[in-house]
Amino acid sequence: MADIGYNVSRILDFAKKAEKEGASVVLFPELSITGYTVGDLFHQRVLLENAKNGLEKIRRFSADSKNILIVGLPLEHEGKLFNVAAVISGGKIYGFVPKTYLPGYKEFYEERWFASARDLVAGELNFFGKNIPIGNDLLFRLEKWPEVIFGIEICEDLWTPLPPSSFQAVAGATIILNPSASPELVAKADYRRNLISQQSARTISGYVYASSGVHESTTDLVYGGHLVIAENGSILAESERFARIGELIMADIDMEHLMHDREKTTSFGELKHEAGKREFRFINVSAAMPPVPNLRRFIDANPFVSSNSLVRNERSEEIFSIQVAGLSKRIEQAKIKDLVIGVSGGLDSTLALLVSVKAFAKLGYPLKNIHAYTMPGFGTSKRTKSNAYKLCEALGVGIEEIPIVKTVLEHFKDIKHDPKIQDKTYENAQARYRTMILMDKANQLKGLVVGTGDLSELALGWNTFSGDQIFHYGVNVGVPKTLVKYLVGWVADTEVDKKSQKVLKDILATPISPELVKVQLRSGLGAKKGRTLAGSDFMQKTEEIIGPYELHDFFLYHFLRWGSTPAKILFLAGLAFKKSGRLTTSLRGSEATEAIPVVSRVELSKGHINTRLLRSFQSLAMTETEFLDSLTSKGNYYSETEIKKWLKVFLERFFANQWKRSVMPDGPKVGSVALSPRGDWRMPSDAEVKIWLDDLK
Repeated sequence: MADIGYNVSRILDFAKKAEKEGASVVLFPELSITGYTVGDLFHQRVLLENAKNGLEKIRRFSADSKNILIVGLPLEHEGKLFNVAAVISGGKIYGFVPKTYLPGYKEFYEERWFASARDLVAGELNFFGKNIPIGNDLLFRLEKWPEVIFGIEICEDLWTPLPPSSFQAVAGATIILNPSASPELVAKADYRRNLISQQSARTISGYVYASSGVHESTTDLVYGGHLVIAENGSILAESERFARIGELIMADIDMEHLMHDREKTTSFGELKHEAGKREFRFINVSAAMPPVPNLRRFIDANPFVSSNSLVRNERSEEIFSIQVAGLSKRIEQAKIKDLVIGVSGGLDSTLALLVSVKAFAKLGYPLKNIHAYTMPGFGTSKRTKSNAYKLCEALGVGIEEIPIVKTVLEHFKDIKHDPKIQDKTYENAQARYRTMILMDKANQLKGLVVGTGDLSELALGWNTFSGDQIFHYGVNVGVPKTLVKYLVGWVADTEVDKKSQKVLKDILATPISPELVKVQLRSGLGAKKGRTLAGSDFMQKTEEIIGPYELHDFFLYHFLRWGSTPAKILFLAGLAFKKSGRLTTSLRGSEATEAIPVVSRVELSKGHINTRLLRSFQSLAMTETEFLDSLTSKGNYYSETEIKKWLKVFLERFFANQWKRSVMPDGPKVGSVALSPRGDWRMPSDAEVKIWLDDLK
């Protein structure tokens, strides 16, 4: 406390460490040069002069560094004392931002020492012979990256009904920096974290927060050194509080994500009319910027599914409830009492059936009015057909079998198609006939056909026009394939009895297949001519035809949610799915954990990961197993060549099949990525994919 020489030396130590790790902007706590809790010593001339000299020393140091430093100090101006944050880079002080809202309640007495930024008269002050801008109207733009514009608010500013950062963001700030001194109280850290997260979401910005640590005065209060980096509502990095040696956390903020959401959220731009009376001065900062050794951001291989089991279960329940509510409303609106659904024994139709059963339970309708049909065709396996029967029996739903082989063969005769040619005609005829059966049954029963297709199939056009693409209400249209299995698993664990659970577990273990093509037994395995295998080893497997769904869902998420370029998606997928990537964790003082090679969970569990970091994840209700799983790729490993191949397939299929989505029936949106032509995705059916494919070259 008040040891300015020591404080400045620690600031320089951390500035060097941050530059070595590739940090572009380094934020220190409020009044970091003097300490926040020096009390009436703020009015001592020796403290104020030494604080100015300390800042000058930091400025001289910055001449040989490449990043931007934000430090705090008390600064005299116009006969008043201001609590300011100084912006320094390349040997230059670019501006001083004073605190606007001074707390004068409970344990806080800032009004005793400081004046508010609103009390400023002149917009400049002389510091060691240089006129430097001062005010809470300053925004700093990086000349190298003009989309990076940062504003500064200090501690209490965030806790007010109208934080300065809200106006800064509307004026163009994409990053908000908050040097703070926030004492610890029971449960305050949770409140503070939520406040930061919410403000970053409200301002669609990156929000960087650094609070004073345990070496502040403990006369009446304890400071925990809480550090948080958030982006648009998500916490990217967070420190462990109460560290004795100081902490440094780092994260990469995706500016494209922020700009994408601001452009799409048209109401954000409208706020400029409300904030129009507040004018800001833009200061260009010509920082050199250090090289970035590693991407300091976790890239999730499965972005639609949370790694945290508690969060995953909560979201599964919410998604399932949305599906149930959507179907229930449609049943009520249509004034019908019967549902018709095709049940194949696969994941999608299983989820649709589970939603239907739950909707009937909510409405108080008898399960006998859910009419399930299995319609075995040329490629139907014994396993899936058996599971269809077992599932309906376990759930108490009636099931009827209507074989389609004979009728489809007759149809082939009518259209003069050779059934030995297993092409699109061969496959689509089966899908269309199944849909005709379901639609006719719905007419017969005065019911609705429940669609089973999912979001991933819609994106890829992996459905048959006038076949499974047509239904009365599609409960799965907002659910990607990688999430379907988790929803079914959640229902198995929480919503059904042991008998149903057993069937659902076997369905979850069955490979994804359209089962439209007969697959002959391989030679050498006792196969007889013309005989097919009912097991899964020789099934027609969807992912061998169009590519892995975990890749396609990754592509879909980044393409639609963020509007990312194919080149960027390829880069991110390479990080998420490659066999030996780099994992970067928080740097904790002298015990900094460097970028860790992602080799295996076994090696990670043997001590390659900071145990305190493990505890911090456990505090988020993640088990050690879940934490280690989250560090390694949750899916398979793919080479860049494989990823590029399937990304090209994704792009080509996505553009080529918009015409199917343009006429898709109704179904509920459940997440931030959706493809309804009436809502989230309005794209011409004849758009060209060329420039997206060119981006991959």
